[in-house]
Amino acid sequence: MKISSIMVVRVAVAAMFIIQGVMRVVENAVGPFGPFLESRGLPFGLAWAWAVTLIEIVGGTLLAMGRYTAPLAAYFIIQTALGIWWVHWHAGWFVVGLGRNGMEYSALIIACLIAVLLGKK
Repeated sequence: MKISSIMVVRVAVAAMFIIQGVMRVVENAVGPFGPFLESRGLPFGLAWAWAVTLIEIVGGTLLAMGRYTAPLAAYFIIQTALGIWWVHWHAGWFVVGLGRNGMEYSALIIACLIAVLLGKK
């Protein structure tokens, strides 16, 4: 198997989603995530929180394996864009240093996912 640069990007970005989902479960953060989603207008926040978490874990694993690449990358772009809109936009650009909790990391994740979509064969 030949390792390509896009494969490295795909696996790295998939790992970010897997880690996010796993840590949300390990740290018992799915429960608090539900009311947050409800505060953004989604009904059944806890069900959405579990769905997002499981998609991050299972979908991230499938993305790393190169399975369902296009639909998963598209889904994760939408999820990350919602995170920017709901959480990070008001904090500005920088995550650390010149700011806190900004959108730069999320913008990079979206750029990586776009690269994965464009590099898909």
